[in-house]
Amino acid sequence: MKKVITSERIPVKLWLDSMEEGAMQQARNIANLPFAFRHIAIMPDAHEGYGMPIGGVMAAENTIVPNAVGVDIGCGMCAVKTSLDAIQEKQLKKLMSEIRKLVPLGFKHHKQKQDISLMPSSGNLFANGIVDQEFENAREQIGTLGGGNHFIEIQKGSDGHIWIMVHSGSRNIGHKVAAYYNQTAKMLNEQWHSDVPRSVDLAFLPVEVPEAKQYMAEMQYCVDFAFANRKLMIRNIQSVFHDEFGQDYSELRFINIAHNYAARENHFGKNVLVHRKGATSAKEGEQGIIPGSQGTKSYIVRGLGNKESFTSSSHGAGRVMGRKQAQRTLDLKEEKEKLDKLGIIHAIRHQSDLDEAPGAYKDIDEVMKNQDDLVEIQVELTPLAVIKG
Repeated sequence: MKKVITSERIPVKLWLDSMEEGAMQQARNIANLPFAFRHIAIMPDAHEGYGMPIGGVMAAENTIVPNAVGVDIGCGMCAVKTSLDAIQEKQLKKLMSEIRKLVPLGFKHHKQKQDISLMPSSGNLFANGIVDQEFENAREQIGTLGGGNHFIEIQKGSDGHIWIMVHSGSRNIGHKVAAYYNQTAKMLNEQWHSDVPRSVDLAFLPVEVPEAKQYMAEMQYCVDFAFANRKLMIRNIQSVFHDEFGQDYSELRFINIAHNYAARENHFGKNVLVHRKGATSAKEGEQGIIPGSQGTKSYIVRGLGNKESFTSSSHGAGRVMGRKQAQRTLDLKEEKEKLDKLGIIHAIRHQSDLDEAPGAYKDIDEVMKNQDDLVEIQVELTPLAVIKG
């Protein structure tokens, strides 16, 4: 932990030296929520989000806040350790080409609905809910990457193995659930004459109201869908590896972790709802994944169970500038040369790609150093080839 701010209703504990004013004001806002418990934890990759900083952790008493979960519910990471110890550049380029044929990117979906067995079971919990409405559309989206900072990466580990990593979320179904329940919470907060200002964009639902129960059930479905989405992508990527390397290729380890969700947990002797928005669980001994940018290392980590962070850690490097700012200010030639010199098969082609250039992100080495009391590094992963959404 780097510093503690004590000027608000509850303290704000930060694992970074400085943060842009917009994100800092959001941290103050959540610290002043009447149901926020004990303190707010701000991870070292934190930056401004909607309502709550990305990289923020809030424990709440008997209350759920949709914007403290985020719009891409269940977004997270999967990593697979393979039995391979090397891949030639020619093979990497072929793998990238074949992966793009099987995994739709950006706004693209599958042309046909995927087998219903790949979807998490919806049962009868969501009759007439958002999940029910979006279920059939989601069958075309499962196993797709999406856009923004989502990626597929082939990496070389410090353990000598080749790894596959995927970062993606719940696609449109998660976005629809987030938007619907945030709007519902706003409407109800106005009816209740809530003391929480509408301007802070932190509308809430007490857990005893039906809308909160519905949101939490649909949120969990989106978390499960996001995991199923990553699993299908990994399966399709593995089939490409199998076609290239034959029977000698095999999966040795599969790690999954989400970083946009809320969960019932016990902290400091109290049952609370821990909201992690751009933050991952880092319980003692728990394996996690912390990615860098496409020009820097990523990490397989082990949680240290630090109580002060509500047993959480960062979810990545974190942005140092907004997407539009990066596209306006970063030098395309310079960013491409950085990656070319490192020998990375990268995704920077045009000015519009600069929002995902390494220069748009914080120094992952500094981020990892700032949270050495939250996680310990098990494997360092160096990027070899990257596909961006």
